[in-house]
Amino acid sequence: MPLLAPARWREVFMQVARLRDGQIRFVGFGSALAGVVLLLMS
Repeated sequence: MPLLAPARWREVFMQVARLRDGQIRFVGFGSALAGVVLLLMS
């Protein structure tokens, strides 16, 4: 993805860097939970 749209990649990275710790933890937990659900479905 960074090779195709480096400006967009940088913008997304900067937005993530501005998130509070709790928000980052929530996104991480949600991603892990989604991964477990996908594993259980397959």
